[in-house]
Amino acid sequence: MQSEERQRLHIALSEAASQLPLSFTPEVLEKLLDYLALLHKWNAVYNLTAVRDPSQMLTQHLLDCMATVPAFENAQRLLDVGSGGGLPGVVIAIWAQHNAPAMHVHLIDTVHKKTAFLTQVKAELGLRNVTVHTGRVEQLEMKEKYDVITSRAFAELSDFVLWSGHLLASSGELIALKGQAASEELERLPEQWQITRRTAVKVPGLNARRHLVHITRADQVSD
Repeated sequence: MQSEERQRLHIALSEAASQLPLSFTPEVLEKLLDYLALLHKWNAVYNLTAVRDPSQMLTQHLLDCMATVPAFENAQRLLDVGSGGGLPGVVIAIWAQHNAPAMHVHLIDTVHKKTAFLTQVKAELGLRNVTVHTGRVEQLEMKEKYDVITSRAFAELSDFVLWSGHLLASSGELIALKGQAASEELERLPEQWQITRRTAVKVPGLNARRHLVHITRADQVSD
């Protein structure tokens, strides 16, 4: 990424970030641009995303995930399922490194070249709050469960909860990043799980529907 292009992207990112409900410091924005540069560079070889243009990557990936960060700001142990190129997990981890030092973000994907990229991102950006797993989430076993598990365009909600639910702490929640979850998809959710709320997310510069679907166990008692 050339310096002129980076400067142009920096201006666009700063202007868009100012429209988000959560504050992103200049240090965080710089590191997010570093991540975008890595995503663009590695995408040419590893095909991490169908979006090729850095400006479109900024809006459709970076800002799309940045707009959801408020939903995760209180997480302590977060798992990003089917993380792919690190969306939203890496974006959340970059913010958390400066704003929520107690948070640790785990990323899992079945594709080795994608987790190789995530490992490179962790090293180059100095993300000590990130752990990368290669494999299927339904086969992942952890002694310490996660208080939040998320996914972005990973699978239908019923599959997401069935494959990931065993890793969720008793009082935790799953948060799915969706465009527009169809009513049939919501109805197919297993009966032991419940949707506690659905929130619309406004992404600067993106004229498309975005929603967060919050899911907990049906027997979980609300405060």
